[in-house]
Amino acid sequence: MDMKKAGDLMISLDKYPHIPYWFTLRQAMAEMEHAEFEINGSTCPCRVLLVFDEKYQLLGTVRRRDILRGLEPGFLSNLVLEQRKQFFDAKTDRQAADAGIGKLKHGILERAQRPVSDIMRIIKSTVQYDDHIIRVVYEMVDSNVSVIPVIRDGRVVGAIRSEDVFHEVALFMLE
Repeated sequence: MDMKKAGDLMISLDKYPHIPYWFTLRQAMAEMEHAEFEINGSTCPCRVLLVFDEKYQLLGTVRRRDILRGLEPGFLSNLVLEQRKQFFDAKTDRQAADAGIGKLKHGILERAQRPVSDIMRIIKSTVQYDDHIIRVVYEMVDSNVSVIPVIRDGRVVGAIRSEDVFHEVALFMLE
């Protein structure tokens, strides 16, 4: 069995979820909640969005974890770990805990209006459409990413997920 190339494994850009950098965290979350892929007969949720500028130049990615971290209220992120834990400690005064949760809810709703450009991860690497899967593995591992953009003729044409690369390598290895 021959191992595939990046273009064989990628999800084309017209099917891969992507957003403009000015989208809010709330809009990015809504996009991610509704985005799914049909891969080998299974439906998979989207875990990473591609972020573009107005000229369709790729700027970065946004993961679920990035959005959640971006929603954390500023007052909470400025506290040391022990102080942060107090908001969720069951041994604290219940009324004080409820007041803290109310403050957290308000902070989350406020921070949800931030643009994704505040929290996106800058693209560290890409692969070419004709790159061998071995190159894709190297770039994903070296850059510590689970989604890597695919470039053809200087333009982003799709993205490859680590799940799909892993599956392809497993087919080759376990053949």
